[in-house]
Amino acid sequence: MKLLTSLCRGWVLLPLALHAPSALAHLGYPDTTSVTLRRGHPEDMFVGATFGAVISRDSGKSWNWLCPAGMGYGSWRPETFLWQPEGTLLAATGADLIRSRDGGCTWESHPFFKPRGLWPMSLASPASNPSRLWVSTGRAAAPNGVYRSDDGGETFTPTPLQSNTPDKNDNAVYTSVKVAPSDTRRLYVSGSTPEGLRLYRSDDEGETWDTIPQPFPEYSSPSRAYDFFVLRVSDNDPDRLWARVSWQGWTYVLESRDGGHTFRSILHPANQEHDGIDEYLMDMEVSADAKTLWAATPTRLFRLREGDTVATLLSLPDGNACAERQGDVLFVCGATRVHDWALATTMDEGDTYTTLLNLPDLKPPACPAGTPVQDLCTPLWPQFASQPDIGADPTLPGQDGGTPDPGSPDSGTPDAGPSEQPETPTAPPKKSGCSSTGGLVPAAAFFVLTTLRRSRRHNPEN
Repeated sequence: MKLLTSLCRGWVLLPLALHAPSALAHLGYPDTTSVTLRRGHPEDMFVGATFGAVISRDSGKSWNWLCPAGMGYGSWRPETFLWQPEGTLLAATGADLIRSRDGGCTWESHPFFKPRGLWPMSLASPASNPSRLWVSTGRAAAPNGVYRSDDGGETFTPTPLQSNTPDKNDNAVYTSVKVAPSDTRRLYVSGSTPEGLRLYRSDDEGETWDTIPQPFPEYSSPSRAYDFFVLRVSDNDPDRLWARVSWQGWTYVLESRDGGHTFRSILHPANQEHDGIDEYLMDMEVSADAKTLWAATPTRLFRLREGDTVATLLSLPDGNACAERQGDVLFVCGATRVHDWALATTMDEGDTYTTLLNLPDLKPPACPAGTPVQDLCTPLWPQFASQPDIGADPTLPGQDGGTPDPGSPDSGTPDAGPSEQPETPTAPPKKSGCSSTGGLVPAAAFFVLTTLRRSRRHNPEN
């Protein structure tokens, strides 16, 4: 299997990488990228993907496709989804907050953020109080802030944590907001300013904020650390949290046990040297007792147990990864093209898996006539379903779900980031999955998928 994977990924993909357009970044495979369960209704599942999303209303027995055009977003693929108990779906795209009130069939841009030029980066809500929502925005060189809703996202008001106000010009962007499950008064927001990285903490539901500089002296030479995101807060200890930071092209999983005042590195995928893999960290998950941590890279999943000094590289998934825990169940994204599941669950921390979704089993949209998903996605279904391993339609029309018009002052390529960021275009954080195509998978990728799938099926070792 290793030989097959190496040959396919190395020799088959090299010519494509040399001649394919930039949209083929991360190979442009049709992959799942995130998992969201409706609160109080675990039978309802929503899975983000590089080709839109898929939805199940029967505990994963059947899945229906939602195309990007029907969801109403362009090249800014949503990374943070929330499914409220009463049925409202929300997604922070990095350029807008979009929502659906009818189970994913009709999506709209929230009227608060886009008219104000705000780009929602992160979305959080405590399970114990789902009507309370928090949104952080991160548009470089523009006003940003953390916003609060007390009515399930119908209306929002700014908290005192704001940047580029008349009395303050700190040029801060707020990359992520998290709520402590065991104390919902405790909020953490990661951010970046030209002077360095920051963690903002509130102990009174956002009424007041403490600013905690994060100099990361171990990651200060020859260039400074960047890409700081708070990722998780412990279920039982509001002072224990995890974050990620990047330096010299690599990412590190950090842990704090003192409420964010100090962090220590606990996992660096590039240092594991498992099978020659040096990869960028996308996201992480942690067990309820905080004794096991999972770190997802674009292709693999690492597991770090309490007391371990080196993380274990799990044999599966391979080719794509994400992780989301619900109770004692861990939902894991995989790659249908490699091991015949795109989503599975595990009850033993990743040693064995039960398949929930295999992409060839997808069904067409199941929305009422007259809804955008039904009207826009159904005509695309025959071509979509006929693609190897279920890919997206290369001719999929782009829609505006927060991506500004090309060539305008709000063009889809964000403004330059703060001074400590590397000289690359600022874009929404890619927390899971491995495609930057926004659902548009080039035809070259389909050729690769066919080759990989046929080779695997005829290899007796697989």
